[in-house]
Amino acid sequence: MNRRQFLSTSTASAAAAMLSGCQTRSASRAATATKSVTTRPIGANSDIRVAVVGFHAQGRVHIRAYQKMPGVRIVALCDVDDRVLRTQADQLAKDNVKVQTYRDIRTLLGSKEVDAISCAMPGRWHSLAAVWACQAGKDALIEKPLSHCIWEGRRAVEAARKYGRMVQVNLNNRSRPALDAMFAFVHSGQIGKIVHARAWDYKRRDTMGKVTGPQRIPDHIDYNLWTGPGPMLPLMREKFHYDWHWQWPQGSGEIANNGSHHLDVIRWALSPDGLPRTVQTFGGRFGYVDDGQTPNTLAAVYDFDGVPVVYEVRGLPEKAGAENMSNLEAETADGRPIVFPHDGGNNGIAIFCEGGYCTLDGVVRDNGGKEIKRFDTVPRTRPVPPVNFIKAVRSRKIADLKTDVEQGHLSATVCHMGNASILSGGGMTFGEAQHSIGAAGGTHAAKALDRMKAHLAANNVDLAETQITVGPKLSFDSATERFTGAGSEHANLFLKDSYRAPFVVPEKV
Repeated sequence: MNRRQFLSTSTASAAAAMLSGCQTRSASRAATATKSVTTRPIGANSDIRVAVVGFHAQGRVHIRAYQKMPGVRIVALCDVDDRVLRTQADQLAKDNVKVQTYRDIRTLLGSKEVDAISCAMPGRWHSLAAVWACQAGKDALIEKPLSHCIWEGRRAVEAARKYGRMVQVNLNNRSRPALDAMFAFVHSGQIGKIVHARAWDYKRRDTMGKVTGPQRIPDHIDYNLWTGPGPMLPLMREKFHYDWHWQWPQGSGEIANNGSHHLDVIRWALSPDGLPRTVQTFGGRFGYVDDGQTPNTLAAVYDFDGVPVVYEVRGLPEKAGAENMSNLEAETADGRPIVFPHDGGNNGIAIFCEGGYCTLDGVVRDNGGKEIKRFDTVPRTRPVPPVNFIKAVRSRKIADLKTDVEQGHLSATVCHMGNASILSGGGMTFGEAQHSIGAAGGTHAAKALDRMKAHLAANNVDLAETQITVGPKLSFDSATERFTGAGSEHANLFLKDSYRAPFVVPEKV
């Protein structure tokens, strides 16, 4: 569960020794990719030349988006998996799109034939790719989350500003302009003061299996480049791709995976330029024993300037043997059950006010569920993040980025705050947790625990014999981006990763 516990295992102990000697930044600064170069000016009538980096999954969406844009040419592809790289290059060739192919992003960034990169590499790479791109004179679209830790996300912001690059984080809901209007309506006070908010991701995550020893690295994958800034560890999972999300050295769990989207919307609605004051997280990995380390069941409780926000993760189904997931259980400000706004209540956000609530489908309702106002959130010509990014690449205006790198950093920070709490916590019985969470987190935290217990019991988890990890309630200083007060000494250890040379996020960009 805990990164520190992970490093105490025999396999990871060797990695920890390696990590302790990998603090030098000189190799990274010396790399070709970190040199500042000047790309050609991009005029209003010039094609923008894009390279897509990493496309085993989400990167393919990037490719399709750019193929449809007038004035944009995909000129290069980069991936450490030779099979993925060759297959995608061949597919583009069938569409009469000829591209240069690269395995190493550093070589790609040295090309003068590329104006911008669109990055969907594994999460541990995101901030470093952004920094290197800026230093190489390239604009960058980076998949969410921007960072693997809070410290490196701030370095990406600094790099974008220092080198004058357009850097956007791919948070899709920001490209729904009607949500701006909906949030403005909510803040107008027409349905009263905001009293609390909810965000949730109930997505089936079955066991990732448990291996008996290190697995063979596929021959067609450059494991050194894939690992990048992370520790060079033996492969301890059955599935090479994607399941890294659930192991701490490369992933950050569901809260930073799908939670990036929903906590970004919460912050957009409640605190557009700020961060929550406190956080407390509790949960665990329940229902099976596998090689996963991140929670599959979690609740993070935040204080956004006096507004309680609860974010919940569920990876188990509605009940044992079921295929479907749970729907949201929530109450309006006056205690009535929420009328769920659209088909399926498995993920989304809800902002609750004194006289009503709004949800991600763009509808404001009163406490009885009656529609007050509907906002058109899905126009036929809906902009998507790559469209906004290309617009900003042409205009050189940060305002044209729907999710500028700073906003992406702040929203990723909310996710990492949640992880820092549970990683700083310890195991206890559910009875002990009931007392601890109720005392520290108040009514909303206590209700989240009750919902979690009922959900786990429905999945045949023996609550009497099972422990839950409960993190401390932590205070956060937005100005310094550090935890303060009780529990901060431990939590601040998770603000910054260790890096493996030469894949090092520099102290000064």
